[in-house]
Amino acid sequence: MGFLSAIFGSKDNTQLKEAIEGGAFLVDVRSSGEFASGSVKGAVNIPLDKIGSQLTKFKGKKNIVVFCQSGNRSGQAKSILEKNGVQNVINGGSWSNVNQCVG
Repeated sequence: MGFLSAIFGSKDNTQLKEAIEGGAFLVDVRSSGEFASGSVKGAVNIPLDKIGSQLTKFKGKKNIVVFCQSGNRSGQAKSILEKNGVQNVINGGSWSNVNQCVG
């Protein structure tokens, strides 16, 4: 383990990869303009400010992966979903990180 990963922890994408391989609902929470400039294949765009009004889209999903540009907005989205009773939500971090895990 490298010095920096010993301090900050290493990014383990095992859970993320397993969720994606299992057909997770992929949600890009960036703005529609950001989404239009490129995203993960198969992802839907539900911007962070619309999450609360789009809760029905998340009901009954086995696994949900939320992501954005850096992981900040997706962390907020995960929190909103969990506060509204949506379970099995994974913060995938950046869209490029999630994209690397998509087969």
